[in-house]
Amino acid sequence: MLSILYRGPLASCDYDCGYCPFAKRRDTPEQLRADRAALERFTAWVAAQDAEISVLFTPWGEGLARSWYREALVRLSWLGNVRRVAIQTNLSCRTGWLAQASDRAALWVTYHPTQVPYERFLPKVRSLPVRHSVGIVGDPAHLADARRLRADLPPETYLWVNAQEGRIYSDAEAADWTAVDPLFGHSRHAHRSLGLPCRTGDSVISVDGDGTVRRCHFVPEVLGNLYDGSYRPALRPRACPLPVCDCHIGYVHLEPLGLYDVFAGGVLERVPAARNTGWNAAGDQVSRSGR
Repeated sequence: MLSILYRGPLASCDYDCGYCPFAKRRDTPEQLRADRAALERFTAWVAAQDAEISVLFTPWGEGLARSWYREALVRLSWLGNVRRVAIQTNLSCRTGWLAQASDRAALWVTYHPTQVPYERFLPKVRSLPVRHSVGIVGDPAHLADARRLRADLPPETYLWVNAQEGRIYSDAEAADWTAVDPLFGHSRHAHRSLGLPCRTGDSVISVDGDGTVRRCHFVPEVLGNLYDGSYRPALRPRACPLPVCDCHIGYVHLEPLGLYDVFAGGVLERVPAARNTGWNAAGDQVSRSGR
């Protein structure tokens, strides 16, 4: 099985978060056409493969604000060779279209308290018909929002907390966030990764809009191209070449951390195994009949 982190050229977002360089950025019509063409090419490639594939879309901007990402998520979710297709999103879009997706679709949702009224965000999340996790950045100004969200979400919905970039948390502060997210300890500190075995570059790859393949988003070395197959000979078990890894979509693949066991059945959408109520180990929904 191959897991692919796909990031096309899309860089526009409808939110205005102060820490984000893509806040309220607008792509030109030409850039949007290029992004759509790149995504359609990628989707067609996945459909033509015999191997089992999982996909996580990690756009710089907000993908679900664009129809082609919604269409791709639905289409890929029904392909027989796709085990999971997920996307990182602020969930600003309407969600009715998700009823067209299969139960192999999933969402990695981020809550931005300064950008959306709580009274709008909570009902939208609670009504999602697909697997999902919800998260927030560990900004002290948002602790009350995180506590409120944790109290109002169903117990089976995992609420993750990402450590705020550049912030050092005291033990007391970390305890506050751990009360919201029991797995916050994995995000609190960057992980020393140099020389440690990692699944990226072997069973996990990063792909951009041109089909350029790298082991992950954070290692610039090119392994080849997706569309001419030149990346395949480069796939092999390998160690991380970077001193540290501080992003979940990177360190979740570091083998010594054992996070594939923690998130069994939900690695791409960030759903821990303990929260996989109603889903089997492969991440497939279980009906009352037992399937």
